Amino acid sequence: MKEVTSAQDLVDSLMNAGDQLVVVNFFSPGCGGCKALHPKICQLAEMNPDVLFLQVNYEEHKSMCYSLNVHVLPFFRFYRGAHGRLCSFSCTNATIKKFKDAMAKHTPERCSLGPTKGLEEKELVALAANKDLSFAYAPKPLQPAPVPAEEQVAPPAGPSRSDRGPPHPFLITSLKSAQDSEEKTLVSSGR
Repeated sequence: MKEVTSAQDLVDSLMNAGDQLVVVNFFSPGCGGCKALHPKICQLAEMNPDVLFLQVNYEEHKSMCYSLNVHVLPFFRFYRGAHGRLCSFSCTNATIKKFKDAMAKHTPERCSLGPTKGLEEKELVALAANKDLSFAYAPKPLQPAPVPAEEQVAPPAGPSRSDRGPPHPFLITSLKSAQDSEEKTLVSSGR
């Protein structure tokens, strides 16, 4: 198991893991449940060499744990590739089945297409906003999605509506009834 030394170390470890399953164990040396569970987690780490196990010492990294909303120990998060976080839960020696079930569910070889996601955007922003941590992160600016060429509408050729005079009353009625029936269709088909 690899001990996480800082917020940057956690972020880098997750980003460098690629499609490998990563289990992050948040623990405290003074926590009885953490002490009791530790040998079993070590055993599971040895049985699953293809899984990256990380440990975050709550006592040394309280500020980082608060930013990541970790308030119960022992606490686990599973991450993989472009999916980012797969699951989060707390468990003890008595509920180790929860951990084993999560391992069984997420251990099989899987491929997540795209770049490795790591921590979620809101978690990265929370870490960067925490003055106790030396972690810098600039949120990605939101860019509007490009409109495919086939969906782009060209402006009508010829004179504009104001140049052509008032619309014909029949045209207004037809447009309104078409819009009304479209709205009714949308409302009646929505379940």
